[in-house]
Amino acid sequence: MTALTQTYTLANDVQIPALGLGTWFIDDAAAADAVRAAIDLGYRNIDTAQAYGNERGVGEGIRTASVPRDRLFVSTKLAAEIKDYDDAVAAIDGSLETLGLDYVDLMLIHSPQPWNDFRGGDYADGNLAAWTALEAAYQAGRVRAIGVSNFVEADLENIRTRGVVAPHVNQILVHAGNTPSALIDYCRRNDILVQAYSPIAHGEILDNPQVVAIADKYGVSVPQLCIRYTLQLGTVSLPKTANPDHMRANADVDFTISDDDMTALRDLNDRDYGESSVFPVYSGK
Repeated sequence: MTALTQTYTLANDVQIPALGLGTWFIDDAAAADAVRAAIDLGYRNIDTAQAYGNERGVGEGIRTASVPRDRLFVSTKLAAEIKDYDDAVAAIDGSLETLGLDYVDLMLIHSPQPWNDFRGGDYADGNLAAWTALEAAYQAGRVRAIGVSNFVEADLENIRTRGVVAPHVNQILVHAGNTPSALIDYCRRNDILVQAYSPIAHGEILDNPQVVAIADKYGVSVPQLCIRYTLQLGTVSLPKTANPDHMRANADVDFTISDDDMTALRDLNDRDYGESSVFPVYSGK
């Protein structure tokens, strides 16, 4: 089994590839080529979002790929600002239309708060309303699994205790230097699969001397070590790139990090995202 053939099983028995392609910051015009290149290299898990502005290109890449649609796992996300049922229904329809697909394999609520109020106010009722729309799409077979992103325990409890279908996935920021172990353990106990976005810390971990030293020990690059780390945590890893050479290298992670080194990486605290701190998910809130 390789990183590209490894899968996890969601609570509803849907299979999801353990390694995927993130598409944040890939322009819509370049997305189709990036998706086709990834699929040609063996990727079967492609992640996008309404907020990325590239659903059209990602959908084109999926539809024109060298692999049949039913062998691919495609995810997208409701815009973080959508906190009512009717808007969520319209957004689900809009994503499917923009992607040009009859269904997606996973759809997430992108954030428990709108981006301009990230980790701010109480949107529990709005999240439940959006979740109810996702549940309806799930029951109708337009979405094979449903989940959330950037949700902490209280946000998840709101959906788990008040919704009909429990979230299948929580996509969160996880990387060496930022491992929210308590949240990951909570998700594991409740059969919610964690997806790790920005497993290379948006590139900011590349010069961390401790991480560099461990990567050198295994004869791998820092990105390879970081991707392997998230896989060994039991999460889906979603490195983002439009470069086929980087895609190939990111998938070449069939080595094993020792328990001691996993502990060192898990205990590392490096949350300096430089200029990227302007984005809410890296702001430290």
